[in-house]
Amino acid sequence: MALMVLLRHGQSVWNATNRFTGWTDVDLSEIGEQEAGRAGNELADIAFDVVYTSDLIRAQRTAEIAMALNTTSNNPPTVKDWRLNERNYGDLQGLDKDETRAKFGAEQVHIWRRSYDVPPPGGESLETCAERTIPCLEELIIPDLESGKTILVAAHGNSLRSIVMHIEGLTREEVLSLEIPTGIPRSYDYQDGKFTRLD
Repeated sequence: MALMVLLRHGQSVWNATNRFTGWTDVDLSEIGEQEAGRAGNELADIAFDVVYTSDLIRAQRTAEIAMALNTTSNNPPTVKDWRLNERNYGDLQGLDKDETRAKFGAEQVHIWRRSYDVPPPGGESLETCAERTIPCLEELIIPDLESGKTILVAAHGNSLRSIVMHIEGLTREEVLSLEIPTGIPRSYDYQDGKFTRLD
């Protein structure tokens, strides 16, 4: 039996100011640091063998804070892979979400944020995000699980949504309502090639 824990980074400074973040490399807010600490306390008794993070500091810091509170892991390696980055929001990155709704209309912004295959201007859809996250899962993470390792994946709302969609077999419609909250671990048992949700 192997274990994979998915963890969305804690609140970032741009989450706190209601901005589209995407690939912009912003750090955690004070609340985000607290969320990462709570996740670390919740995961403290799990002996992780490998930690995977995106290339972005908010995911890396979340993993660092959580692992600093871990009482059973023996300094596991951290693998950083850009394919776990948040969905690229293109021209929307850095914009205030309320102002963007006022400019383009709430319905259009909702489509950009929540549709499966409609990207924002200059950015990625969830579908194109999945085209990089799923190969990362299959090429790096699943082989570690196959060898019985316990894995922590600290990443982002949309990169994790695409992974959850894949491993839980969600439809395009079902994934639209899937929320991955900041700083809340989501755990899966992996056995015989199948993932089973534990929490």
